[in-house]
Amino acid sequence: MNRYEIRDDQWEAIKDLLPPERKPQGGRPPKDHRQMLNAMLWVARSGAPWRDLPEYFGSWSTVYSRFRRWQMAGIWDRILEHVSAEPDEESVMIDTTIVRVHQHGSGAKGGGLKQAIGRSRGGLTTKIHAVVDALGNPLRFVLTGGHCHDSVTGYEILKQMDLTKRQVLADRAYDTNRIRRLLDEQTATCVIPSKKNRRKPLEWDREIYKERHLIECFFNKLKHYRRLATRYDKLACTFMAFLSLASIMIWLA
Repeated sequence: MNRYEIRDDQWEAIKDLLPPERKPQGGRPPKDHRQMLNAMLWVARSGAPWRDLPEYFGSWSTVYSRFRRWQMAGIWDRILEHVSAEPDEESVMIDTTIVRVHQHGSGAKGGGLKQAIGRSRGGLTTKIHAVVDALGNPLRFVLTGGHCHDSVTGYEILKQMDLTKRQVLADRAYDTNRIRRLLDEQTATCVIPSKKNRRKPLEWDREIYKERHLIECFFNKLKHYRRLATRYDKLACTFMAFLSLASIMIWLA
């Protein structure tokens, strides 16, 4: 088996969430879903263009069409919701990582704002805002341009979550009064160190904070998928689909 291909146990966990296989109606029979998924994983892990897909997987355009069709039908979101149904709710961690946008990934209709591309110190970049559970497994994502501040988007993400009695771990970029008030309202434990310019530093649990390395480990796993380590996709929805696919595989690892 190719090291990029899905294992039998992983396939058994998600196969029933995929659309029914189409029956052949004359001509060449359609490629089965598992082979198509393996082809998508090859592209995600290798970072290669769709056109460079090995002939073993069949026509690259067929694989790409099915990937896009599943994305538009919400299949990736449905599978990710299924595999992440039982997170470790003791704590959540929020952070961001920057992805450099390749020259082939810019220029889509709607401009950078619509496609989550912005100009920062590193040039054109996309920022992945992520929330993981206490074991470092992904729960939520938002894409923005690289110039967007962590705490602004972070507040909007946390506001949509039930954080009651949970520990919320984040670095000092999230030390804002608005986020702290939100956590107080939800009776969540705030494990966020104070910014250096805060007049009166606030208490935070240094031992619990050590667990925050798990979200850094998650970003490290994500960027084993070269299609996510550098952004080649013009459309934010396509990049998000690869992000969901990688996250599904992390849950199934």
